[in-house]
Amino acid sequence: MGITPNSVPKIVSALAARTQLGQIMRRARVEHARFVVDRRGEPQVVIMGVKDFLRTFAPQKRVIAAIRAAARKQSKNKLSPRVIDREIRAYRRERVL
Repeated sequence: MGITPNSVPKIVSALAARTQLGQIMRRARVEHARFVVDRRGEPQVVIMGVKDFLRTFAPQKRVIAAIRAAARKQSKNKLSPRVIDREIRAYRRERVL
């Protein structure tokens, strides 16, 4: 996905975001616009539509399918919650040492 005019975020003040939130949300959803809300010249949050967020940041279906296939191949998909918790505790102990 390349840079499009709507993928370049528009900077809005916190006051403008507060008073025009409905319009900003509509533009984010309908026009796929992105907004950076700043307070006193410092960026604070990003507002973007959910579909745009998922398309930009969430793993693609084929990536998830490849991860699941690799887990099945290594029998990692059959781990019980107890075994997973044990692995997490062991990893955390190693990190502390």
